[in-house]
Amino acid sequence: MNVAIVKYNAGNIFSVINAVKRLGIEPIFTDDAQELMAADKVIFPGQGEASGAMAYLREHGLDNVIKNLKQPVLGICIGQQLLCRHSEEGDTECLGVFPLDVKRFQPSSHEDKIPQMGWNSLSFPKTNPLFRGLNEGDFVYFIHSYYVPYSEEYTIAKTNFTLDYSAALHSGNFYATQFHPEKSGKVGERIISNFLEL
Repeated sequence: MNVAIVKYNAGNIFSVINAVKRLGIEPIFTDDAQELMAADKVIFPGQGEASGAMAYLREHGLDNVIKNLKQPVLGICIGQQLLCRHSEEGDTECLGVFPLDVKRFQPSSHEDKIPQMGWNSLSFPKTNPLFRGLNEGDFVYFIHSYYVPYSEEYTIAKTNFTLDYSAALHSGNFYATQFHPEKSGKVGERIISNFLEL
C-alpha cells in the first residue's frame, strides 16, 4: 500500500510517520502533487497555526491538490481544522472540504485551561468505519486551542471541553480527527489501522 503524508510547515509530523511504520507500512513524506495524487491513502497531520499553514499550502499549490484528492484522506489536529471553511485563528480562509467554521475556545471558568491538553473520551453519534472496534467512552489525546463545532451532518465523534464539539468529521473520501491518534495508544493505533483499511 502506498501511503503519503503531506509535507508542509507543521510540527508533529514524525510521530505520525512512526505510527504508520509501526503498522508495517513505509509511508512517503512529500509535498509533490503527483505523489500525493498517486497514493492509495493520504494523511494530512500536524500541529501549527492556521494562517501560516494555509499560506504555505497556497504558495506550494497544495491547497487545490489536497481538496481535490479522490482517495481516502485523513486530517489530524490542524489538518482537520484546515479542511474546514474558515478558522478564527488568524481569520483564515481554509480548504472548505467541510463547510464548517473553526472557533476558539472561550473559557467558561478559571479552571478551563486553554489550550485543552490531555485525554478526553469519545462518543459516536454515527457509526463509521474509522471507529470500527472502538467503544463509547474510549479515550484519546488532544492538544488544541481551536475547535470545530458539533455538526449533525459531518460529526462522527464528539467530546466535551467547555461544550460538545467535533472530535472527528467525515464527508465522502475525507476523514478528520481533532485528537492525535498517533499519541493515543492502542485506541489511536486502531483508528490509523482502520483508516488504512478503508
